[in-house]
Amino acid sequence: MRVRRKHREMRTHAPAWGLLVAAFSLAIVVGLGTLGVGRAMDSWMGDLPDVHDPNAFTYSDKTRIYANDRTTLLAEFFLQDQEPVEKSQVSDYVLRGTVATEDTRFFEHGGVDYYGIARALVNNLRGGSLEGASTITQQLVRNTLLSSEANDISFRRKVREAELAIEMEQAYSKDDILMMYLNTINYGSGCYGIEAAARHYYSKHANELTVAQAATLVGIPQSPTYNNPEIYPENCTKRRNVVLDRMFTGGVITAEEHDAASHEELALDVESVAEDGIYAFPYFTSYVRQLLLSELSYEEVFDGGLTVYTTIDPTLQGYAEDAASAVYDEMAKTGDGDVSLSMTCIDPNTGYVLAMIGGRDWSQSQFNLATSASGRQAGSSFKAFTLAAAIEQGISPRTAIDCSTGFENAAWSEPVTNYGGANYGHLSIERMTWVSANTGFARLVTDPDGVTPQSLLDMAARLGVSGDAQYGYGAYPALTLGAAQTNTLRMASAYGAFAAGGIRHADTCITQVVARDGSTIIDNASVPGEQVLSPEVAAEVTNVLRGVVTQGTGRESALPSGQVSAGKTGTSQEHRDLWFCGYTPQLSCAVWAGAAQEREMWEAPWCKDAWRLFMERALEGREKADFPTAAEPKYDNPFNEKQTSFGEDAAKDVIAQLSGASLADVQAALGNDLSVIETFSADVPAGSVTRIEYASGKYIAYVSKGPDPNAGAHRGGTAGDAEGGETNGIPSHPEADGGGTAPQNTEGGGTA
Repeated sequence: MRVRRKHREMRTHAPAWGLLVAAFSLAIVVGLGTLGVGRAMDSWMGDLPDVHDPNAFTYSDKTRIYANDRTTLLAEFFLQDQEPVEKSQVSDYVLRGTVATEDTRFFEHGGVDYYGIARALVNNLRGGSLEGASTITQQLVRNTLLSSEANDISFRRKVREAELAIEMEQAYSKDDILMMYLNTINYGSGCYGIEAAARHYYSKHANELTVAQAATLVGIPQSPTYNNPEIYPENCTKRRNVVLDRMFTGGVITAEEHDAASHEELALDVESVAEDGIYAFPYFTSYVRQLLLSELSYEEVFDGGLTVYTTIDPTLQGYAEDAASAVYDEMAKTGDGDVSLSMTCIDPNTGYVLAMIGGRDWSQSQFNLATSASGRQAGSSFKAFTLAAAIEQGISPRTAIDCSTGFENAAWSEPVTNYGGANYGHLSIERMTWVSANTGFARLVTDPDGVTPQSLLDMAARLGVSGDAQYGYGAYPALTLGAAQTNTLRMASAYGAFAAGGIRHADTCITQVVARDGSTIIDNASVPGEQVLSPEVAAEVTNVLRGVVTQGTGRESALPSGQVSAGKTGTSQEHRDLWFCGYTPQLSCAVWAGAAQEREMWEAPWCKDAWRLFMERALEGREKADFPTAAEPKYDNPFNEKQTSFGEDAAKDVIAQLSGASLADVQAALGNDLSVIETFSADVPAGSVTRIEYASGKYIAYVSKGPDPNAGAHRGGTAGDAEGGETNGIPSHPEADGGGTAPQNTEGGGTA
């Protein structure tokens, strides 16, 4: 690929004194056949480019970026705004007007107009109006083959230009040369070629130009800046009328056409084009540009004529933007107009990025929160990685752990507390995940038999979430509470591995890059995933995180359709960052909310609402799907035995919490740990839970069958009602504090 370095303005016509050089050039060119070529001339001609080289006239091709439908244009990147066209695609007024203005003898000379040079020389020596002598062919040579010498006003360059012009005329037809010229000449405002100029100045194609419009464009190349209609409309109008005069004299237009066009206003209809070349989905598209530049040269990306196919789904992107807009409307009601959302949706089975929002308004800030290396604090959304590490190390989610508030350890400068000061007592790891108990996770990562900070750091890295120490990454206990900074792209990808049975597909935005010649230079159509977690561990993590949605802090995210989902909420210190990372078998989506100028926020359900609104529409019409299943992992870590003594106490807490709950709620809360026994009861309606017991690691729920028909007048009873009123600080709903009046999310990061 030949990359032209000449992108600045060039005047089509040489200054008057330069015509003297042209005269000497004429003498030498005429003498070439009779006098021979001297040594100096040989040296001048020795390195001339080959006019037959197919790459010599390669135009500056745009790189075009498309969505996953391969038709939605996202961006065009280019050094020169250039769109080559055929002769049939150009107005006859432009074709004939260009010849009449720039080179009246174009169809008669052989590349160098000796008569024109002589005429111009005589005219200028007599003091007449400044007159040029370069033919269209010479101008083409100067702009392409000799672009690096274009500003070299020397005897040597003029001779080289003439020689190449003659060779061009021998190699190509007049029509070919004219179209090469019209496709490459500078029309100002970054437009190279007549099609780009027509689109830019008049928002139409080159074959649709009127007489006045054609004359306007034909006049610009003489001085692309001085005659630019956007910058100097008066100059442009004067030059246009000169062109109209020459078009009339040359028989291109009639007197009536000339007079009418001369009195027209310029009447520009400038096409609005983004300065960065991005037309749609700017956060995603700018990231694609960044990815391209990381693998290809600047010239390849901006001058290589690449065709880039991406993973973004225009429909899903629209749903994401609608969801964000709806949440922004709610923010406006609470005076939180400075809060932005970031959202990334990934297909967990391919890694393809399907939707991306990186901030509130691209036109106001080009900082991409979805992909930034610095990111924002993850808060309790990081606890999912602690959970995965624990299960992988043989620690059972059913193992109880002390979740009472005020945990003190040398690793923290002050006691670790739960959100709202909630004192949960003993909870299973599963349930402490549901309520996001800070103290339980703090104890888990500081116990010698628990999850070491290094293993947590390694787990996050395997899932694609890593970074430098300056962003909070390190083997220290506070990592479990979300002290590290990350972005929605990484988190959506990481949680996607849970959805895909432990297989992580690297986040992918580009599926294919096709070169100008049709060859494929990047192919990500099928990128194999990596088994970073066993299917057993991934399935167990999902089982626990499903409870976050059905029973815990993420209940606002539950999908009305009944499609199963799993996820984890997150809140950083002082509520500066809010998160919800959730997934279904089909999609993984991470949402963040926060202010650019970090400040404390109230615990709002913005992320959960945005996630639900988006996923509800994204999955509409799809069949419901279930997560992959697997055998239960082997739980043989000594930590399980160490915590056995907590089991009975934890069971009491659970029983107290579920006192009076419906059978459906009890079953949802206890799952496979529950057995149901039906008994007769004259006091409790049929189908109601009369009491719950705990024995040998299992819960037993006694359910009323109603009165015993054989009991006669004697009422048998069922050994009592639901027992235990003491809740030990366990709330009736896991997202509230012990008093049941606190804001709805209990996780409260605030631990870094």
